[in-house]
Amino acid sequence: MIHKKTYYSRELEFEGRTLLLEGPISGKKIHEYDFHEGLNAFRIPEEQKKALIGIADLPEGRVNVVVDENTIVGYVTFVYPDTLERWSEANLDNLIELGAIEVAREYRGAKLGSNLLRFSMLDDAMEDYIIITTEYYWHWDLKGTGLSVWEYRDMMEKMMNAGGLEYMATDDPEISSHPANCLMVRIGKRVDNESILRFDNVRLSNRYLY
Repeated sequence: MIHKKTYYSRELEFEGRTLLLEGPISGKKIHEYDFHEGLNAFRIPEEQKKALIGIADLPEGRVNVVVDENTIVGYVTFVYPDTLERWSEANLDNLIELGAIEVAREYRGAKLGSNLLRFSMLDDAMEDYIIITTEYYWHWDLKGTGLSVWEYRDMMEKMMNAGGLEYMATDDPEISSHPANCLMVRIGKRVDNESILRFDNVRLSNRYLY
């Protein structure tokens, strides 16, 4: 599969400032930007910036960002599932994972997460992919937001819905380990039936045991 990357950009007004949504951007461009110190949900900002550069330079990797002047204040990544995850067992070159989405806390009032996901789906190439995301409650910023597990789950589901991702059942043990965890999926308009079937066989690999 040829991973076509077409650059897009949009502007968004927030508290008297103009933010730039753009992507997919290159690792070189990420390197040239500053990286907001509040983007530390997964690792320290310096290490997360390096991780984004690595993803952006992969053939299938996509990094879309929100930029305030010269500083990245939010991002979303799309990449092949890790080879240790069950989703890679489908062996599909048109299955990608929304690996991470993060927005610096002071910018969350702009609903940048939802805006980033809507922006990401402007790219017609996304219609060639099955896009998945796995949500685990232990990754959520419950303390910082003051939300309960179920309030946060509802917020995350609505945000993913903005990008066209919908809840799908799975018997994956890690997701099934807590009822707040979930799998969300967007199937592009041009995805063939064989790919969908292979994905479903991984999504519900034990369904014939029930």
